[in-house]
Amino acid sequence: MKVISSKEAVRLLCDNDVIATSGFAALGVSETLLKGLEERYFEEKHPRNLTLMFAAGQGDGESKGLNHLAHEGLLEKVIGGHFNLAPKIGDMIRNNKIFAYNLPQGVMCNLFRDMASRKTATVSKIGLNTFVDPRVEGGKMNSITKEDIVQIINILGEENLLFKVPNINVAFIRGTYADEKGNISMNHEATFSEATCIAQAVKNCGGTVIVQVEKVVKEGTLDPRNVKIPRIYVDYVVEANCEEEQAQVLGNAYDPALSGEVKIVADKLKSLKLDERKIIGRRAAMELVKNSIVNIGIGVPEAISSVANEEGIGENFILTVEPGPIGGIPQGGKKFGAAVNPECIFDQPTQFDFYDGGGLDIAFLGLAQVDKHGNINVSKFGTRVAGCGGFINITQNARKVVFCGTLTAKGLVVNVVNGILEIIKEGKEKKFVNSVEQITFSGQYSLRTNQPVMYITERAVFELKEDGLHLIEIAPGIDIKKDVLDLMDFNPIIDENLKLMDKRIFYDELMGIKE
Repeated sequence: MKVISSKEAVRLLCDNDVIATSGFAALGVSETLLKGLEERYFEEKHPRNLTLMFAAGQGDGESKGLNHLAHEGLLEKVIGGHFNLAPKIGDMIRNNKIFAYNLPQGVMCNLFRDMASRKTATVSKIGLNTFVDPRVEGGKMNSITKEDIVQIINILGEENLLFKVPNINVAFIRGTYADEKGNISMNHEATFSEATCIAQAVKNCGGTVIVQVEKVVKEGTLDPRNVKIPRIYVDYVVEANCEEEQAQVLGNAYDPALSGEVKIVADKLKSLKLDERKIIGRRAAMELVKNSIVNIGIGVPEAISSVANEEGIGENFILTVEPGPIGGIPQGGKKFGAAVNPECIFDQPTQFDFYDGGGLDIAFLGLAQVDKHGNINVSKFGTRVAGCGGFINITQNARKVVFCGTLTAKGLVVNVVNGILEIIKEGKEKKFVNSVEQITFSGQYSLRTNQPVMYITERAVFELKEDGLHLIEIAPGIDIKKDVLDLMDFNPIIDENLKLMDKRIFYDELMGIKE
């Protein structure tokens, strides 16, 4: 192992290299390396035509992280799990400037791990009947992307998907400390991501592993139990240029409660105001069962963990998030993927193994678009490229799935008065449509596997059954025709036992779920 500067590190890349980056959204980003690569390209117009691979797109939604690489000529191809915080790469995809594939986040993790063990390809059921399925779109993200990297294969009479991608030449990985031999710890990280698997894969492909750290420390000072990447995987170490470029979460101050180094008093966390997000969070929290293992998605579902904490039921079940935290209180916004007071932090591939095998009792995910077949789209909206992230892994295999989101989008304003929900201003866009733009969750597949599926909005609750989407609950004060049916492009089946949503949801006081 050799300690070098970021300028020296980025000059190790050659034209046409395949580079993999570790991290999850705004967590664990190798900002110094990514920024340095951009600067080299500005100066030299090299390296060119890189292929970029990642499980969860690292970035801040503006200019940091993978956004540094969004330059025509620098990138030729991208194979990734999620793009929401790397919108500049999304723009390149939309404008047909690069070849692009979107694969499930857990599949990307398994690709790295399978590459490390020199397997021919990754085989998985994850993505069947979704846009990843080659009979649908094959994960291709724009019109110039033609090559098939996903195939259908039959194993012992069962359909599977086979994923084949190129070997990786270079790894950009983030750690906390490196000792003088090159052993890497992650003491201050909120996620270990898939860094170890990437390092193994690149090393076994004969490539170059470069690790960004906060500091190089003396040999023998690291606790071996904290070493997540041993020196035998590491070629070069780069110390971050500044504290900002080694941020635990991009744009946020270091918080030891996210890395399990301290515990904070959970009951001092701020409660949510009673709005549409809290209404949905409260109704969703009522689906929680004691001792269940739960995944909370980004966006509206984030309210569920806040409600659970407020109601004092956080200890009754175990919350998890895909980049590794188990237990504690999952965080939202730029901190999504981290948890306050985690009981355990796994690496991301291990977490997805558990998810893919059906380990989740229930998952709460976002509801961006839903159609009459119960399909969900959270990955593509017109010209905006978001990507599926871990959504497909989680929803396809959880024992029960609850989708959470408002009935309409863009501009919705509601008010709650004396237990009655009032729609002050309706959203401009319908979310319940005849056909979703892209299938990120397949209602057909869930019915085939007998998976219970619910759709919770602030004013109505739906359930997927063999004959279609059933309206099973409605909020007090809501006109079923004007406020629900007229705002849907299809007619749901109105359940013969249609109920009012629990009245406790609509009062600005504790619901008493615990009791």
